[in-house]
Amino acid sequence: MTPQERRSSASLALIFALRMLGLFLVLPVFALEARRYPGGSDPALVGLAMGIYGLTQGLLQIPFGMASDRFGRKPVIVVGLVIFAAGSALAAWAPSLSWLVAGRALQGAGAISAAVTALLADQTRDLVRTKAMALIGACIGLMFALSLVLSPLLAARIGLHGLFVLTAVLALGGIVVVLWWVPAEPAQPVVQARGGLAEVLRHPALLRLDFGVFVLHAVQLAMWVALPALLVQAGLAQDQHWQVYLPAVLASFLVMGVSLFPLEKRGYLRAVFLVAVGLIAMVQMGLLLAQAQPSVPVLALLLFVFFCGFNVLEASQPSLASRVAPAHVRGTALGVYNTLQSLGFFVGGVAGGWLLKHAGPQGLFAVCVVAMLAWLVVAWPMRAPSPKAPDGP
Repeated sequence: MTPQERRSSASLALIFALRMLGLFLVLPVFALEARRYPGGSDPALVGLAMGIYGLTQGLLQIPFGMASDRFGRKPVIVVGLVIFAAGSALAAWAPSLSWLVAGRALQGAGAISAAVTALLADQTRDLVRTKAMALIGACIGLMFALSLVLSPLLAARIGLHGLFVLTAVLALGGIVVVLWWVPAEPAQPVVQARGGLAEVLRHPALLRLDFGVFVLHAVQLAMWVALPALLVQAGLAQDQHWQVYLPAVLASFLVMGVSLFPLEKRGYLRAVFLVAVGLIAMVQMGLLLAQAQPSVPVLALLLFVFFCGFNVLEASQPSLASRVAPAHVRGTALGVYNTLQSLGFFVGGVAGGWLLKHAGPQGLFAVCVVAMLAWLVVAWPMRAPSPKAPDGP
């Protein structure tokens, strides 16, 4: 990477990290803490408060992505972070669960993922794009692992209200990073011509990636609906789950570093991608078989394999989307991509809860197996794009 590519990658990854840490700190304790609010005895309302963030994210990723194509990436990112901070403040103030739902919905309205990834794509070459996206994926994974350790400790001291205040502060820190550390955008637009949503929705390779990111995050969240209970059933107390999650996440980063980047350079990106999809399908099959008599070592191994596949896909999919998309609609294309990602979270949470209630963990994991195999079939015709000259500096 050039010095500017390193600066762009590090600063934009930090924006993601600050935002996602605030979100992840809330999730491990949300369901328990929400019961203390007026209306918290309604499981459906608690579920809505958790999932509404993904719904509003999904609805607004495309408008934010299109706006970044027209008005520039950095202004859109700043506006989105302001909205996210305002939603966090509203959630911190919320005197009832209904107001907490409103705060979470406003948080989701700060849908900046498409603009951030589009800016990173503008400022990196194709040859290093996957590595830059992997840095963002690694930061998100580390924030997730860190939140599993910190969340119960912080919640005991400052409660859910305090966690939302911290989330707002972290979002404001992200604005500081955008204004003073992220490199300036190109003086001229990437391409003067402006495309539209229809062009993106007719692009077969982009549609294939959109389907994949939806399935990946739906399966991820559905899996997590049942997995904590399996760990408890295997004999691991809830406050000790991080002892399984953290090593699995960290070890998977090492595997990704020694596999994805060297193999991509040698032209094996398609093979690595399809193997990663297959690994997650195998994990769901393993969970289906293990759920009857779960054991901590088996679940830990399955989680390690899951994160190996997941991190490869989290790094390679947005990189591929940014490379496949025509430059003049890159923000729009990544808006659609991030919309499907957010809707995957929402559908995974809702469907996972419904399946767990009506079909048990075996039904949930069986559906996850089918979803991953369907993705493997859809992804099979993919072709990795050849490197091009950079679109930006």
